[in-house]
Amino acid sequence: MSRAVAGAPFRRLAVDGDRLLAAVCLGVPTLGLMVFFLYPMVIVFLRSITEADGGYGLANYAEVLGTRGFWRATRHSMEMGAATTAISVFLGFIIAHGLHRCAFRGKSLIRAAIVLPLLAPSLVQGLGLIFLLGRNGLVNRFMGTDLDIYGFWGLLIANTLYALPQAVMIIGAALVLSDARTYEAAEVLGASPWRQFRDITLPAARFGILNAAFVTFIITITDFGNAAVIGGDYSVLATEIYSQVIGQMNFNLGAVVGIMLLLPTVVAYYIERQASKRQEGQGGGAAVPFVPAPAPARDLPMGALSFLIAAAIALVIGIVVYASFVKLWPYRFELTFKHYAITLAGGYSSLWTTIYISLIAATGGTALVFLLGLGLRRAPAALARPIQMLAVMPAAVPGMVLGLAYILTFNSTATPLYLLYGTAALIAAVNFYHYHTQAFLTVMTGFRQLPAALEEAAGSLGAGLGRIAAGVIAPYLAPMLVSAFFFLFMRSMVTLSAVVFLTTPKLTVASVTIMRLDDAGLTSQAAAFSTCVMLVVAAALLGMKLLMRRFGRAGRATGTG
Repeated sequence: MSRAVAGAPFRRLAVDGDRLLAAVCLGVPTLGLMVFFLYPMVIVFLRSITEADGGYGLANYAEVLGTRGFWRATRHSMEMGAATTAISVFLGFIIAHGLHRCAFRGKSLIRAAIVLPLLAPSLVQGLGLIFLLGRNGLVNRFMGTDLDIYGFWGLLIANTLYALPQAVMIIGAALVLSDARTYEAAEVLGASPWRQFRDITLPAARFGILNAAFVTFIITITDFGNAAVIGGDYSVLATEIYSQVIGQMNFNLGAVVGIMLLLPTVVAYYIERQASKRQEGQGGGAAVPFVPAPAPARDLPMGALSFLIAAAIALVIGIVVYASFVKLWPYRFELTFKHYAITLAGGYSSLWTTIYISLIAATGGTALVFLLGLGLRRAPAALARPIQMLAVMPAAVPGMVLGLAYILTFNSTATPLYLLYGTAALIAAVNFYHYHTQAFLTVMTGFRQLPAALEEAAGSLGAGLGRIAAGVIAPYLAPMLVSAFFFLFMRSMVTLSAVVFLTTPKLTVASVTIMRLDDAGLTSQAAAFSTCVMLVVAAALLGMKLLMRRFGRAGRATGTG
């Protein structure tokens, strides 16, 4: 009896310790979301309605809405978004259909080319087009033409190349969900290949196509890099915000434009989420994977189109790498390393700073989303639902708007948060919360797949929440955690719009350095710096694939893969 009485306080203490740890796991990431996402978004809204006398009103909105420049930028953004979306989804469907519904060799080359735009800042597509089609580009130089790539057409091509990988991946994911037995049944009933495509493939992919359309639209209207490099006089909302804040120092008017850019993005994101849920709902665990049988009449044209599109992507990215080694573009094509001897714009210090910042964002971000998932797993539904909603909200906020919110929030001496302004920690924070949703959803996918029996077995052996998290949950979720880590690292390396407002003369990042080199007319050095960034991101991608392959082998060895 005495031993039981003596042991009771220790058991009660263990339970209280688990509850305290669960509260910390939920509270710390939630506090981070409130301080580094929700609060800055409230500030940017308040600044948009702050008038010259310090009071609140709609005078700023009236001033912005009364200018031709805003409506011109809005019209351009909508036109560019619609045109890029249509072309990207069309080309993306061709490639996705070729990869998943056709039988031809060389698909690995197409997949490699599709990944290339994800390895570089968005402005690299603009640089590549300048080297190819600009005033001193290869086409004008050797064909005697006088093409003007700056403006609508150049921006359309650059945005399409930048958004195309997203469209291919999303539509491809929809095509993978199709059940091969449906096609077998159609063949038994005598349906022609065209009839199968019209009545089975297209309906099955419709939510993926819709999803890809809205993701592409969001990417296009919120991108700043390509518009800054190749947009010329074709103003869009992202460049309008930059002009108001950096060019004219009109922070309140910049906040108004930011809020206006936020509205179509939120609507598009909401529709995209609904389409994504419908797409997930149509998949079944018992579906039989579709393996395309050779059909030359279908495979040859689809393969040729897929290779042609992939070659265009590889050409635009490859010309940037090639130009970085050319002695004097486009007059002397001897190869040299002189453009890599970068001394302006801080030299390579910004590259090392970006790697450091990206490691902070990836490490801290992965830890926070893991803790958040762990806390949500033990939180009551009434508390978990609003926190989950807050956790996915950052995906609807353009990077340019979030960066503007940060400078309005953290560049003010009204709060102690001012101490973070101009630090690597703040840039790491904006990078993480810019991509918080994707990392959070990746890790939550792992939590949903985690068998409850594993936790119950560990708990029955007397393990507390800390030991269960470290010894059971983290190893099971390792592939998702690795994916989240490398995703955050790679996106932090190449993002521009979210950080362009937060750099200082003493602290800058690689993507901003590339933009400054290009602005200074040093396009070859900008190409060299871009190549270095792409090499770092490519090395990270290779490291992720090697780790994921190792996890796959370990899973098969233990019978869990």
